[in-house]
Amino acid sequence: MRVRAPLAALPYTSPMNEQPASSHIGRVIGTDPATPLEFWVAVREGCFLQLDDVLVLERRLPGSDGPVRIYGMVADLRARHEGARFDSDVFLIEAGVLPAQVTEAARVLATRFEPEIYVAPVPGDAVHRARGDARDQALFFDGMKHRIPVGLSRDGEIVHANMEFLDGTRGAHVNISGISGVATKTSYAIFLLHSIFTSGRLGRGAHNTRALIFNVKGEDLLFLDRDNRNLDGEQRDRYAALGLPAQAFRSVELWAPPRRGDASAAPRTGSRAEGVTSFFWTLDEFCRDELLPFLFADADDERQQYTIVVHNVTARLRREARPLDDGGVRIGSDTCRTFEQLIDAIRDRVEDPETQQDWAGRAIGGGTINAFVRRLYAARKDAEHLVRADVPNPAKHRLQFQEQVAVVDIAKLSRRAQRFVVGVVLRRTFRQKEETGSRKPLLFVVLDELNKYAPREGRSPIKEILLDIAERGRSLGVILIGAQQTASEVERRIIANSSLRVVGRLDIAEAGRPEYAFLPPAHRQRATISKPGTMILSQPELPVPLVLEFPFPAWATRPDEAGGPGGGEGEEGGGDPFAGLEGE
Repeated sequence: MRVRAPLAALPYTSPMNEQPASSHIGRVIGTDPATPLEFWVAVREGCFLQLDDVLVLERRLPGSDGPVRIYGMVADLRARHEGARFDSDVFLIEAGVLPAQVTEAARVLATRFEPEIYVAPVPGDAVHRARGDARDQALFFDGMKHRIPVGLSRDGEIVHANMEFLDGTRGAHVNISGISGVATKTSYAIFLLHSIFTSGRLGRGAHNTRALIFNVKGEDLLFLDRDNRNLDGEQRDRYAALGLPAQAFRSVELWAPPRRGDASAAPRTGSRAEGVTSFFWTLDEFCRDELLPFLFADADDERQQYTIVVHNVTARLRREARPLDDGGVRIGSDTCRTFEQLIDAIRDRVEDPETQQDWAGRAIGGGTINAFVRRLYAARKDAEHLVRADVPNPAKHRLQFQEQVAVVDIAKLSRRAQRFVVGVVLRRTFRQKEETGSRKPLLFVVLDELNKYAPREGRSPIKEILLDIAERGRSLGVILIGAQQTASEVERRIIANSSLRVVGRLDIAEAGRPEYAFLPPAHRQRATISKPGTMILSQPELPVPLVLEFPFPAWATRPDEAGGPGGGEGEEGGGDPFAGLEGE
């Protein structure tokens, strides 16, 4: 007879001060094959398991001094009548006519072997819940020297991520996918920043670390510096369980585009004006920094012949535009202080036979030039309030990020203007990091709607910048936290270079795409029914994704939630706390 070694020696440390025996949850069954990677566990009477529970068992090998510990996670559950043959037998069993017994079993995916001897568990082996140190070992948390809390498991335990795969030490970048309005992608991205800044894992570098956030929907990110007065006690307890403060961001600057036709360039915001600074670029910056291509940053533009004219005009503006004291430029005899005056000067030169070759390029046909001019004038209404020299003291409207978190609001801009702002800002910040040549301090960039800025097909200036960040940003300390509804529509290399991949609620058709092959079938199915606030996280060190929940934002997401910085206790609330989130 084989004698099984007792599990009393396992290092369980239960938060409820339970004895190790109380963690005994069931035994490996022999009616289904057990493999090193997957096996089934029969649940003891009076006990239950749920998805994502972490388990541990040990097996002794012949001639071995110690046992092999096998850790795993519950991936599926089943309950059935043993002894029933037909579906209708359930009525006879319940009536006591047929003898049968209800049994529950859990399918377990192995996550770790200690020592690393890949053997199958033996039917009858006792299985225990993994608690404390055993749970950390099962999920590889024990080997994470620098870890941050990224959510809570279904049983209220902390889920960690390895900071070394976020700060560029061993990897970088986060990608978040999910249905708009349901998956809470932006909310989780901001929560992740909150954990990074307040968990203490940045050490001395926390003060200098920066985050650049593009607000692409609504105005919910314009209140990051205000405590959420509706944060109830339960949600505060969840922050406490994570070891994080339930508070708003303490160092925030807010930027918004100016109002159209406003001579003072007041910021165009609806719900908040106080503390918001408008931004724009002068005509001198537009010409000197070669910003014209970002007005033609749609992937479809790169397929057209007129992009040759775009690049020729860009080079000519850089060489011939002479700066004026107020931010305007002089091109030949033309003085330009508005964007309309600038494009008029450009049109005159690309259409004039005497200057056409210098400005448009050699052997460029009239149809190509006309196509360029049409699109240039079409961009006037989108960019005339963003490129100008008619406002006193333009330096105070220049995007210069001084606080820890900078929010650039582009929600009310047209799609062309949004691409222009994102492209220009990303290029400048990335170049500044290149000039420093140092990975520290870190810069986190949060950008939603990646499929719009880095689509799978075609080329564009913004897409090239995002690819550069994805492939070289790790070495320069530029970390992209990107989000999109459909990862299948985003450039593959950006997704592939993301160390952490997060999935919220997915469309059923999207969940079947190859981009989600890192999710086991059960997780793909769960992603189609996940509720707001529930995410599935995959990270390099763990062989299986982790399902987690994150607390409701401690910062305001709309005006009626906004309290003062360091506000008092929130009001008690009920129902789904994520139901009112906007801008997802």
